[in-house]
Amino acid sequence: VSLSPKLLWVPQPPTITKQSIKDYIVDPRDNIFIECEAKGNPTPIFSWTRNGKFFNVAKDPKVSMRRRSGTLVIDFHSGGRPDDYEGEYQCFARNDYGTALSSKIHLQVSKSPLWPKEKVDVIEVDEGAPLSLQCNPPPGLPEPVIFWMSSSMEPIPQDKRVSQGQNGDLYFSNVLAQDALTDYSCNARFHFTHTIQQKNPYTLKVKTRITETTPSFMYPYGTSSSQMVLRGVDLLLECIASGVPAPDIMWYKKGGELPVGKTKLENFNKALRISNVSEEDSGEYFCLASNKMGSIRHTISVRVKAAPYWLDEPENLILAPGEDGRLVCRANGNPKPSIQWLVNGEPIETSPPNPSREVAGDTIVFRDTQIGSSAVYQCNASNEHGYLLANAFVNVQPRILGPKHQLIRVIENNRTRLDCPFFGSPIPTLRWFKNGQGNMLDGGNYKAHENGSLEMFMARKEDQGIYTCVATSILGKAEAQVRLEVKDPTRIVRGPEDQVVKRGDMPRIPCRVKHDPTLRLMVTWLKDNAPLYLGSRSVPKNSDGLTIHGVVEKDQGDYTCVASTELDRDLAKAYLTVLIYPIPTERPDRPRDLELTDLAERSVTLTWIPGDDNNSPITDYIVQFEEDRLQPGIWHNHSRYPGSVNSAVLSLSPYVNYQFRVIAVNEVGSSVPSLPSERYQTNGARPEINPTGVQGAGTQKNNMEITWTPLNATQAYGPNLRYIVRWRRREPRGSWHNETVRGARHVVWNTPIYVPYEIKVQAENDFGRAPEPDTYIGYSGEDYPKAAPTDVRIRVLNSTAIALTWTRVHLDTIQGQLKEYRAYFWRDSSLLKNLWVSKKRQFVSFPGDRNRGTVSRLFPYSNYKLEMVVTNGRGDGPRSETKEFPTPEGVPSSPRYLRIRQPNLEIINLEWDHPEHPNGIITGYTLRYQPFNGTRTGRTVVENLSPNQTRFTLQRSDPISRYRFVLRARTQVGEGEALVEESPALLDEAYTKNQVDIATQGWFIGLMCAIALLVLILLIVCFIKRSRGGKYPGEGGNGNSPNSNGSGIFGNHLVVGNIQVRIGMGIPQISIGEDGNGNSRNLNRSGILEGDPVLGNNPGESGNGYSQI
Repeated sequence: VSLSPKLLWVPQPPTITKQSIKDYIVDPRDNIFIECEAKGNPTPIFSWTRNGKFFNVAKDPKVSMRRRSGTLVIDFHSGGRPDDYEGEYQCFARNDYGTALSSKIHLQVSKSPLWPKEKVDVIEVDEGAPLSLQCNPPPGLPEPVIFWMSSSMEPIPQDKRVSQGQNGDLYFSNVLAQDALTDYSCNARFHFTHTIQQKNPYTLKVKTRITETTPSFMYPYGTSSSQMVLRGVDLLLECIASGVPAPDIMWYKKGGELPVGKTKLENFNKALRISNVSEEDSGEYFCLASNKMGSIRHTISVRVKAAPYWLDEPENLILAPGEDGRLVCRANGNPKPSIQWLVNGEPIETSPPNPSREVAGDTIVFRDTQIGSSAVYQCNASNEHGYLLANAFVNVQPRILGPKHQLIRVIENNRTRLDCPFFGSPIPTLRWFKNGQGNMLDGGNYKAHENGSLEMFMARKEDQGIYTCVATSILGKAEAQVRLEVKDPTRIVRGPEDQVVKRGDMPRIPCRVKHDPTLRLMVTWLKDNAPLYLGSRSVPKNSDGLTIHGVVEKDQGDYTCVASTELDRDLAKAYLTVLIYPIPTERPDRPRDLELTDLAERSVTLTWIPGDDNNSPITDYIVQFEEDRLQPGIWHNHSRYPGSVNSAVLSLSPYVNYQFRVIAVNEVGSSVPSLPSERYQTNGARPEINPTGVQGAGTQKNNMEITWTPLNATQAYGPNLRYIVRWRRREPRGSWHNETVRGARHVVWNTPIYVPYEIKVQAENDFGRAPEPDTYIGYSGEDYPKAAPTDVRIRVLNSTAIALTWTRVHLDTIQGQLKEYRAYFWRDSSLLKNLWVSKKRQFVSFPGDRNRGTVSRLFPYSNYKLEMVVTNGRGDGPRSETKEFPTPEGVPSSPRYLRIRQPNLEIINLEWDHPEHPNGIITGYTLRYQPFNGTRTGRTVVENLSPNQTRFTLQRSDPISRYRFVLRARTQVGEGEALVEESPALLDEAYTKNQVDIATQGWFIGLMCAIALLVLILLIVCFIKRSRGGKYPGEGGNGNSPNSNGSGIFGNHLVVGNIQVRIGMGIPQISIGEDGNGNSRNLNRSGILEGDPVLGNNPGESGNGYSQI
C-alpha cells in the first residue's frame, strides 16, 4: 500500500545528479543546453556563476532555466551570437540544509574556419627521394579529421611507402614516377558543421631515377625523442622513414616486452597504440626501420603522468544526534594532488566554526554531532593536469515514521502489504502486532520485511483488525497503527451472451453483478474495447443489463460489461451480430452553390452545399482548380478535405485566374464535379522558386544540353515567364556565359570533350527575378574511348569459369566517365567431334576502374575466344587483342530422358538417351534403383554401365513393389546431374493386397469335381444314345432350344440346370445364370466372375478377365 509523499517527508541536503561534461563543445547552429540536475528535500534552488562571477539569468532574454531544474537554455531563434556565451560555468544547488556544486563547465563553440588562401607551386622531386606534403589545416574546435584525396575526389591509396602521419602530413618513403599521375589535396572534415575544407592540390614532377638508399627518419627527427601522456588515455607513438625500397617498421620496448593485450599496430606498422596507459607503461620504446640496404632506430622516452583519480570518494553521511562519523577524500595522481575542503561552496577555512568538526588533511572527523549540523561538503583534488570535485552531505536529524493511523482495504483471498515507513540512525528494529496482542507477527500467513512492510499472502475475513508497528532503537521508540478491512470480491454472476438480431430489433444484453455492499459499484460498457455511447437508444435497467433500441449495422461488435469498485473489477464480453438487409448505395450527388468569400492576395474561402450521400456517407471532398492562361480547360487537384466540412480556406498563387469546383467521394466512388465557381484573379509577383532537376549532359561529343523542370502555372507568378541560363567551365578563372530561353532546354555547342561545367538556371517574369539559384555540375559530351585494355591474361578456375586480369587504360584516353570494362566472349567450338555449338557473342561487365574479374557460366570442354573493351557513357572503345582458351572437362548434364516399360510382372525394361550437354567424354553411366512399397523401402542396388549402353532390363524380385531409378552419366571428372523416375503401379494397391487365388479354394475344387463327374455321366449317355442311332437335342439346324428339363448338350455347350459349360479350343467358361439386369455371368478359369463390379470398374481389364499390362 503506497503512502502520500508528504507523509514520508525526510529532510535531505542537495545532491548533484546530472551535469554537462567539463569540456563542453556545442554546435553554433543549435540552441545551447548546459545541464544541471539535483535532488534534495526541500527541492533545491539553482544559481550559476560565469567566469567566477554571479550569472543573472533573468537579465538576458535569450537565457532561461528549466522549471524544477538548473539546466540553462540559451535560445538563438531570434538572433544572437553563440560566441558571446563562451566561458566557464558552475552550477550551485541550495536548500535549507546545504549547497552542492557542479564541476566547472568550460563552454566552447565549435568552429570550422576556412583554409587560408595560398599558391601551391609544382613540387619537383627526384625519383626514389623522400617527400612530405604538409597539410597545416586551419585550427578548428574540435580538431578536424584529416584525409587526402585527389582533386577529382579519389582517395589517395596508402601503404607502407605512402601514408598519412598523425599530424595530417602525407609522407612518401620514396617517390615513384607513377606518383606524378595524380595530384594531392588535403581535406579537413569538421564534426559539428559537417563541412569539408579542401586545400589547393599539390602537383608533383618526378625527375631522374636514383639508386637504392638506406632508411632515414622523416618523423620524428633525430635518433631520440620524448613524449608525455596522461594515465588512462591512449598513447600513440609514430615513426615514418624514407628509403628505397620502402623500409619495414618494427617496434620494441627496452628491458621488456610490449604491453600484452593493449598494444595495436596501425598505419602499416608506422604507429604503435597502447590503450589505457598506466604508470607501468613508462619507459623507453624504439622503432627499427630496415630494408635490404640497412637499418636505423629511433628511441622514444615515455613518461606517464596522471590527473587526479579517486582512491576513496567521499560518501553521504547520515548521523543521529550525538553520533560520531567521518568523511574521507583520498585521491592519487602524478604529481600528487592537493586536497581542498569546502562547505556549501565556500572554503572550509572561512566557514562558520563547528566545534564537533575537525579537519585532518584528507579526512573530516565529526564527534558528538547535534541537530543543525547538516551541510554539503565538497572535496576538490587537483594537480597541474586536472581536478576532481565530489559532493557529500552530512545529515543529522531525528527519527521519522509514517502516519500514525492508516486504513487499508483489500479484497478477500488477495495478497496485500501493510507499510510502516521508518527512519533512524542508528537503524531501529521494527515489529508488528495485531489487536494489541503481545505475539509478534512473522510466519504462516504473514511475512515481515526488512523495510518495515508486513506482507499477508491471503487476506481472510478473520484477518480484519488493527495492526500496530513498533520501531525501537537505543534513542527510543515510535509506533503507528494500520486498520485492515477485508471486502467481498466483485463478480459478474450472469454475463452477456452472443446474440444474432435483425436490424431494428431491441436486444437486451444481460450483466448481473454481485459485490460487497459497503463498496460503491459502477457498471460501464465497452464496444470493441472502446467506451460505449448510444445516447437515447440505450436503456440500462437496475444495472442488470443493457437494452439497445433500434439496432443498426454499426451496433455490431464486441460488447464488454465492466463491473468495478474502488478495489477490484470483473468483466465479461459477448458478440452482437446484426443481420442487414442490403440497402442500395450509389455515388453521392454533386455539391452545389459554390461561393467565394474572404478574398485576399494569397487566400480565399470556398463554401459549398453538400449533395445527397445516397446511403453511403461522404468521406472526402476534392477541391480542383482551373486557370485560363497556360492550361485552359484542364482541371488540377488543389486540396482534399474531410467529408464533415463544407467550407475551406484555399491558399493561392500570384498571377493566376482561378476557377474552382468540388467533387464528393464516398465508398462507392466520386460524384460528378460541381458547377464551377466564379473566377478570381490574383495579382502578379516575381517568382519565389527556381526550376528544379537542372542537369547538364552531352548528346554529342561537342555539346552540352542543359535541361530542367519548368515552373507550372501556379509557380510562374507573372507574365512572360523565362529562364536565364548561365554556364562556365569549372575552373578558378572560368567566365560565365548566359542565355535567356522560354523552353526547358538549352544546348551549348563547341565544347571540349567531357569537361565539368557549373550551371545555374534562374526564373524571371515581368515582375522580376527569382532568388539566386543553386549551382549544379554538368558535363559536356563524351566520345568513344581511344584505347583498349592491354596485357589481357586468362587463368582457368574450373570447367565453367575463368579469372581475367588486364592493364587498365590511361584516364586521358577514356574521353568521358568510365562506366565499366567489358569482356566479350563466344564459344568457338566444342572439343567433342561433330557437336554443333552456338557462336553467339556474350559479354560480362566489370563496373568501375578495376583490372581483374571473373567470367562464369561457360560450357566445359570447349574452345572460347575473348576480347576486352573499356566503356564510357558514349559506348565501347576499341577491342583488345583476341585471346583463345579451352575449358577443361566438367560433369555432364542429365540424360535426355528415361523411359520405363513393364511388359509383364517379371521384368522392367529401361531405355535412355545420351546427355544433351556431355561437357566432356562420357566414360559410362551409373544406375541406382531401390524397391519401395508405400513407406517401406528396400536395398539400393548400383549398376555401372558402359558409355554406349542405353538399355537395361531388371528382373523383378516381387510383382507388387514399385521401383525408384536414379540415372547419371559420368566423365573422368565425376558423375553429372541425376535423372530420377519411378515405375508406375501395376494394380490398385488395395486390390493387390486382398486378392486370393480362387483355384486354391476347397469349395471351388469340390464344385469342379462334381461338374467333371456330371459331364462324364452325360458323355456316357450320349454315346449310348448315339450307338442306338439317336440325335443330339437341337441337332439338325432347326434352332430348337434345349429340352425342357434344362439339361443337355447342344453345340459346344453343356447345360446343367442354370450352369452352362462352354466346351471348345479356347478357355473353358462356366455360365452360372444372369444378374438382376438380365446380363449373363461367367466364371473363368481363375475363378473370377465376369461382370463383377470390382473387376468391371478396373480400366486395366479386358473382356476375358485378364489385366492388360
